[in-house]
Amino acid sequence: MPPAAEIFTPSKKSRDDRAIIRALQFARAHPASIAACSALLVIPCFWHHRIEAGDLPSHTYNAWLAQLIQQGRAPGLSTVHQLTNTLFDFLLLYCAKVFGFAAGPKIAVATCVLMFFWGIFSFLSVFTERAPWLLTPVIAMLAYGYTFNMGFFNYYLSLGLACCALALLWSPLKNIPKPDWIVGTLFLALALLAHPIGPLWCLGTLAYLSIRKMLPGPWRFAPAVASVGIVFAAHWYMTHAAAQLEINWPDRPFYLYNGFDQLVVYSARYHYIAAALMALLVLWIAVSFYRRQGRAAFLKSFLLPAELYLVSFCVVAMLPQDLRLGDHAAWAGLLVSRLTLISAIFALSALNLLKPANWVLVSAVALAAIFFTLLYRDTQSINQLELHAEQLVASLPNGARVIPTLEPQPDSRISFVGHVVDRACIGHCFTYSNYEPSSQQFRVRATIPNAFATASPGDSQEMESGNYIVQPADPPLVNIYQCDPTDFTIVCSRKLTVGDKAGPPETAPDN
Repeated sequence: MPPAAEIFTPSKKSRDDRAIIRALQFARAHPASIAACSALLVIPCFWHHRIEAGDLPSHTYNAWLAQLIQQGRAPGLSTVHQLTNTLFDFLLLYCAKVFGFAAGPKIAVATCVLMFFWGIFSFLSVFTERAPWLLTPVIAMLAYGYTFNMGFFNYYLSLGLACCALALLWSPLKNIPKPDWIVGTLFLALALLAHPIGPLWCLGTLAYLSIRKMLPGPWRFAPAVASVGIVFAAHWYMTHAAAQLEINWPDRPFYLYNGFDQLVVYSARYHYIAAALMALLVLWIAVSFYRRQGRAAFLKSFLLPAELYLVSFCVVAMLPQDLRLGDHAAWAGLLVSRLTLISAIFALSALNLLKPANWVLVSAVALAAIFFTLLYRDTQSINQLELHAEQLVASLPNGARVIPTLEPQPDSRISFVGHVVDRACIGHCFTYSNYEPSSQQFRVRATIPNAFATASPGDSQEMESGNYIVQPADPPLVNIYQCDPTDFTIVCSRKLTVGDKAGPPETAPDN
């Protein structure tokens, strides 16, 4: 195992120091393994009639709205050119144009899954100079974890692209071949189009490593101390002096946001999978340290990835979960829950330095089998919810304006099930509570009151939470809600009048 200072230097036996060439050589050497792994990886994108992934139906619905805007059929809405938070939406829009709204989203999401998986695989390979085949079950679970199931696909795609950029620009940091610079910069540009966090993480990590390498001896820990100190100062400011900010802090202990939380999705059962995987990996670390020959060199090589993981864990632990800069601004939501994905990637980089063991692979495959079995079952029930929503929407007048107020299962972390109504409305009705146009963070925007979507982010939030009071200026609205306490997939509708509150009625439903 090379020492930490040499981890990022290509092997002397390597035929080329260009990361692109080494990647092509690897692909030529393992075509069957790459193809088989990719084919298995995208199965969850096609195992149901629809991909159930939180915000994905909303993205799909807004791709349809973008088509209506292009055709001049949605006055009051517009599409804008913006630098970031658009790449997945463009991908989805053009896939839907070519393949339709049934197959298009599946192709777009499968593309993102492959980019995310192989981006992490490439980064770990460069970081540790070892292909992480042993960790592929864990990477696959991470690819279908919290971030995927919440439908944060611009952020998800951004991290996958940023991993590819890191793989090209990380090793070596000095005298990077020109082709690697060019392609790495291209990946960074694409990552920025998807979401700003990806390129910020990539550039921040490269800067951290550059500074660390220039410092002698114990001073190499200064960037870690400085990073944690800066975020601690920001944490203190937000908790003591930032009265103008609206902040929600995580409602769970900080130590639960350790990267393994990405595997906890639709029910409490996933906690057991995350805990079992954590125990397995801790045992693997302990056995590796106990049996390792040349422990000093091994510890030295293990130090940097462990340091990066601990820094990311500490930084995320001090961040707010939700942040809003003012009453009329949109929320920057679920920051901690998203960013633990970066902690998980750094954790994998440390694990990939350990000596491979068959018992680890067998155990990881078994846990992955349980994880995906649960995922199939839980997403199947949401497919049933969407099927019922489609049947209900079909009975409404064409062009109806609806407000969905659907709730997830009580122990689910995936809160955006109401968006299944968005996708059900494509071609038939309009979701008036649609949050994207009013948030001013996406391509489709509502700048003036219109009949298709509220122009107020505050009203959108109140509608989705079931707290909105219908106003005289609102168009005729229909509320779609769950009406069977024993089956969360059964939905009903009711017409709302001025003064009515969205959400399940206290009396019997209209139908």
